[in-house]
Amino acid sequence: MRKLIIASTSTIYNQEYLEYLLPTLKNHFSSTKSIVFIPYARPSGISHDEYTQKVQVAFSKIGISVKGIHEFENPKEAILNAGGIFTGGGNTFLLVKQLYASAVIEAVIEAVNNGIPYLGCSAGSNICGLTMETTNDMPITYPPSFKTFGFVPFNLNPHYLDPIEGSTHMGETRETRINEFHSINSQPVVGLREGSWLEVNGDKIVLKGNLDARIFKQNKPAYEVPTNTDLSNLK
Repeated sequence: MRKLIIASTSTIYNQEYLEYLLPTLKNHFSSTKSIVFIPYARPSGISHDEYTQKVQVAFSKIGISVKGIHEFENPKEAILNAGGIFTGGGNTFLLVKQLYASAVIEAVIEAVNNGIPYLGCSAGSNICGLTMETTNDMPITYPPSFKTFGFVPFNLNPHYLDPIEGSTHMGETRETRINEFHSINSQPVVGLREGSWLEVNGDKIVLKGNLDARIFKQNKPAYEVPTNTDLSNLK
């Protein structure tokens, strides 16, 4: 049975890295004492080693060891034999390019479909949708495809931001960007606010966290759904 945590962010305001998710992750990864970390997204350009060390500190608090996928001679084999998988945030374009370049993308799909628990945060969550085309990131490099894992039957927009009342900002809002996406593409988009995540068990997809999510469908008004909403039939 597939088991995924698809989180908007790794860090919420005034908390340490992954702190708000650790109780959930302790249960999510209860079947293993070690996970493979995919650091390819490299937030702020940090190295794979630096990023992996940051993740090791967080997971040590729940008794789980972490090894970066770049440390393995055969990345595909490492994923297929992993006790759990975590893909961190950063730049989605870079992440997807590296997933294809290392032939890891199909391995992750196979592993997760075989029941290996997966955690994604930010960019690592964006790629759980049908495509990465609703990322917020700059295209600093060009992946061979925008098609991603497809673990959920829609697209995701992590770090979803509402318009700020009274703001003098004249650029596009997040909602405007998603409407632009829907001028060409038909799949729904889930806007995940900070501190929210999707919990996937088998084919069941449930919104978790304290905040509502915003749902966008082509040619229809956007709407809100509260925490604990079942999104399994959102297509």
